[in-house]
Amino acid sequence: MKEIKSIVNAYHSHSERAALATVVRVEGSSYRRTGARMLVFETGVWVGGISGGCLEGDALKRAKMAILKDSPSLVTYDTTTDDDHQIGVGLGCNGIIDVLFVPIDKTDSHNPIKLLEDTLHFPEQNHILITITKAPENAKNLLGKIFRYNKAPDLKPLSGYSDLETLAKSIENLEKSKNLFFENGLNVYVELVPKPIKVYIFGNQYDLYPLADLVLSLGWDLFIVSEKSKIKEQLKSHVLEDFKPEMLDKNSAILLMSHSLNTDKANLKSTLPLNLPYIGMLGPRVRAEKIWHELEQEGAEVNTQNIFAPVGLDIGATTPDEIALSIVSEIKMVFANRSGEHLRNRPLPIHDREQPMIFK
Repeated sequence: MKEIKSIVNAYHSHSERAALATVVRVEGSSYRRTGARMLVFETGVWVGGISGGCLEGDALKRAKMAILKDSPSLVTYDTTTDDDHQIGVGLGCNGIIDVLFVPIDKTDSHNPIKLLEDTLHFPEQNHILITITKAPENAKNLLGKIFRYNKAPDLKPLSGYSDLETLAKSIENLEKSKNLFFENGLNVYVELVPKPIKVYIFGNQYDLYPLADLVLSLGWDLFIVSEKSKIKEQLKSHVLEDFKPEMLDKNSAILLMSHSLNTDKANLKSTLPLNLPYIGMLGPRVRAEKIWHELEQEGAEVNTQNIFAPVGLDIGATTPDEIALSIVSEIKMVFANRSGEHLRNRPLPIHDREQPMIFK
């Protein structure tokens, strides 16, 4: 989401023509995955990225060509071959990356940047963007078309290629972005743009500031539950004085760090019934157990499965900045459904391998 924000901001701050480069398919290994983007202006200024830096040079040329020709194109980078003429050869990534280059028409209210901007205006919901990455000879004008999906009628651009009701059900059941291949030569990238993680910090002590900075640097949404007068000026806009538990959802992580046992206990009690995926409690385990025990004596049902106390991963953190790093890493681990172990001990690839869906 942070990259989308940067691209949208750059789009509005530059007047020259531009093209959007998007990774729409990855086979094997790559530094970035599908959905990675870079916005390139005709002056050569660019924002975002599609790789670790190895493909950006060629991507700049391809984007400028898309602007010049005012025509989209799909480029395949193959780092698995020994062809010296192939961009990216010798990198050792051993992957195939399809990148779609689409010139941006600023007069089009539904251009790709505008669609991305819409996802920022409605952060409380997930979004589905559909991009046509390959079109048959008799429908070349479809290449590069991007539209947002909400319900079956939105798939009208794909009519004639598949039964739209069946296709709609398949899209709605997807749990992550996926490529759809149609036997008649049409390829579609269905991108799920998730809601950003929302972090609620209950507290107003000095140790919230490095944590808040790190949360914001990741592009997550930050809410500080406190009296505004107790928070420094740079974070006052994130203060939530009228907090209500019903504001929380399955995309929320809460951190109880008021340094007051009774305050943390009250806040935990109000949020326990919501069964949130992540509740972090600052302080030693014995403190957390005392709170749990008191709540149980008062009749509350305490399920500690989703309570992380002491909060954070075991990285030897001692300073507020290091503790913030351990907390944010743990939040990411939970929401990504990962173990937090060393990647070198992971028997599977770092990223899940995508299997495209084939439609008749």
